[in-house]
Amino acid sequence: MPEPLSSFWNLPIEQVLDRLKSRVQGLSRQEAQQRLSEYGANSLKQTRSSNPLVLLLNQFKSPIILILMAAAILSGFLGDVIDTVIILTIVLISGLLGFWQERGATDAVAKLLALVQVKATVLRDGQSQEIPNEDVVPGDIVVLTAGDSIPGDCLVLASKDLS
Repeated sequence: MPEPLSSFWNLPIEQVLDRLKSRVQGLSRQEAQQRLSEYGANSLKQTRSSNPLVLLLNQFKSPIILILMAAAILSGFLGDVIDTVIILTIVLISGLLGFWQERGATDAVAKLLALVQVKATVLRDGQSQEIPNEDVVPGDIVVLTAGDSIPGDCLVLASKDLS
């Protein structure tokens, strides 16, 4: 990777482009491909998928559930079996419902993320080209328009009506 540009926003544009071995016309397709293989995809590390057992156990960490568990234990020590069973049943049903809802939500989010691909417009070989955000590499010149998301740390080289 090029030398870190910890305060690139304070440097002149020419110096930033020089350190990134880039130019205002953008990278060539070949340079971009080489950098992609060298630095990897421009994406956040995927959070590891939750183990169903861990997801289930996490349902019993909330303070109210812990208080109810303590009440069930106390009720058991006092010999009130019916109250103990009722409290434990409520805790178990609550945990299972929470697990079911969270598992469904996690699966739904995973399916949505698989469908959506965010793209960025970059200059490659002097031409505007739309590519997946994961393919943006250090030194790419990104072209932004109103409503675009920024695919990473960027320095504004030129702007029109920027506010």
